[in-house]
Amino acid sequence: MKQLTIFSLLVLAALPVLADENKHTILDPGKVTSDYHVQGEYSGELGGEQQYGMQIIAQGGDQFRAVVYPGGLPGAGYVGYGRIFGEGKTVDGITRISSDGGYALIKDGIAEVFVDENPVGELKRVERRSNSMGMKPPEGAVVLFDGSSADGFKDGELMFGNLLLAGCESYEKFGDHLLHLEFRLPYEAYDRGQARGNSGVYIQGRYELQVLDSFGLEGENNECGGIYSVARPQVNACFPPLTWQTYDIDFKQAKYENGKKTESARVTIHQNGILIHKDLELKGTPGKYPEEPGDGPLYLQGHGNQVLYRNILVVRK
Repeated sequence: MKQLTIFSLLVLAALPVLADENKHTILDPGKVTSDYHVQGEYSGELGGEQQYGMQIIAQGGDQFRAVVYPGGLPGAGYVGYGRIFGEGKTVDGITRISSDGGYALIKDGIAEVFVDENPVGELKRVERRSNSMGMKPPEGAVVLFDGSSADGFKDGELMFGNLLLAGCESYEKFGDHLLHLEFRLPYEAYDRGQARGNSGVYIQGRYELQVLDSFGLEGENNECGGIYSVARPQVNACFPPLTWQTYDIDFKQAKYENGKKTESARVTIHQNGILIHKDLELKGTPGKYPEEPGDGPLYLQGHGNQVLYRNILVVRK
């Protein structure tokens, strides 16, 4: 249809980095600003026939970036190409994401989309949830953290009474294993890139699975779901900050003979129930500890950002 063709040609520059002396970090979902309720994921049909997904990313000061995905949201229909980028701001309670060829008006969780001043449909705000969220300990699982105590971690510290703060390392060590954990990124609308919710899940303390607020970004190897400096995720499956997210990791450790490595470690990872790495060979990623024979701990990197963890379960294989 002509309307959708025009809409699909909207290509907008990314919003520039904002500088503001009132930068702040929000850790409590009950204390968010009005921007936060605009930020998020939207989904629906445009033109009466094609599904689209949209991610709205808060930039601070009522400013926003937007990414539109033909087919649906990442991991939920997105066709893998043809993204549309936008920018906008909130004025008098209405957020306008605009371009030369069209715009969207967002209010109360509904984005009404216009092309050439003609309405072509609505995208409604959705909140996705990982299918492994709240996983119960499988038989034989080691419960590293259940919210009752941080005693299983060296330098473990609780926040809000039952959440584990990044910057700690498990006392127990593991070889081949399955790992489930849940993490929540702070809301830092004024920050950018590696300054926005930075941590890392270090498998055996040796291989870094990046943790970062990468909502709406490219999905690089130094962004959420990336194996740092080695492999980008197959899908940028990152949810908005202050949303609980999951990593489910199936890890096979490296093999050695006479002190020499004969097989690299391998890993399969799902983020928020979406496959992001399949049987990936792990080599070359910098870790807290060097790659060597023997089991290793789980290290949750402290990087100056208050990333929180919960429900950490390990099953030895």
